[in-house]
Amino acid sequence: MRDVFDVLADPTRRDVLDQLRRPRGCLVGELAAALSVSQPTVSKHLRVLREMGMVDVVVESQQRRYLLRPDALSGLEAWLAPHRAFWEERLDDLGTHLDSLNDPDGGDPR
Repeated sequence: MRDVFDVLADPTRRDVLDQLRRPRGCLVGELAAALSVSQPTVSKHLRVLREMGMVDVVVESQQRRYLLRPDALSGLEAWLAPHRAFWEERLDDLGTHLDSLNDPDGGDPR
């Protein structure tokens, strides 16, 4: 079974997700044109994204419109949150240190 990291590891799938941020989503042909890839290739990537629950499909006559699911990346976001906090703290510490190097008083703000 694939996980979200396997799915997002493919640059074409990431590009598809970027295109699907449009308010009305995209048709397969629109995605193929925007990404300069064949429609069968886009369809294969959309199938993977659909199986992972990242996109929805709406049938419009003979066409299918693909939409990004609003909660598609919520699991990934939850996993990333503690890592983001870790790095933000480290970068804040680095910023404080670099500021102190440029301060003639040695970092004492008084």
